[in-house]
Amino acid sequence: MIGRTQMKEETTKIYTVKDIEALPEGKRAELIDGRMYEMASPGRIHQRLLTAMVRVIANYIEDGDGSCEVYAAPFAVYINNDEYNYVEPDIVVICSEDRLDEKGCHGAPDWAIEIVSPGSVKMDRKIKLFKYRTAGVREYWIVDPGERTVDVYLFAGNEEKTYTFQETVPVGIYEDFAIDFSAFLKFFKTS
Repeated sequence: MIGRTQMKEETTKIYTVKDIEALPEGKRAELIDGRMYEMASPGRIHQRLLTAMVRVIANYIEDGDGSCEVYAAPFAVYINNDEYNYVEPDIVVICSEDRLDEKGCHGAPDWAIEIVSPGSVKMDRKIKLFKYRTAGVREYWIVDPGERTVDVYLFAGNEEKTYTFQETVPVGIYEDFAIDFSAFLKFFKTS
């Protein structure tokens, strides 16, 4: 199994979704173009941000037309709908019910959010950025608790912008929704 660094092409085994499904209970990994990447357990700040963001997004969806659904990791996303690609974004929003079944999402979600941890920087900022862009994800956010920034990628318009946790970040797939990240600064206060 390949860790967070890639091996030379000629020595790399090609993995499939069956290899992911065969992992021991409690072990998580992602699969991108046949390469398997182990996933480390997230930290406390990561989980607090994830929970708060899912709550805000779910409330918006519930108060609106409710045509989209939000899911937090671990949630299976067969991003290319093939046997060589499987990811578990921290948060996904899917607006096409025909992409969903009991196993997860088959195809690209409309919005994917990754919360960066020290061990996932390359994965989130390079490998997944490229995969999400080419797979058809409409919007991708990289939330970095260490830097307290949010990088927003709107792939259809080839737009990219960085916000701080002092700002309110507009959601591109909706016209009237933004998330106030200053509300999350309390997670970083020490007692």
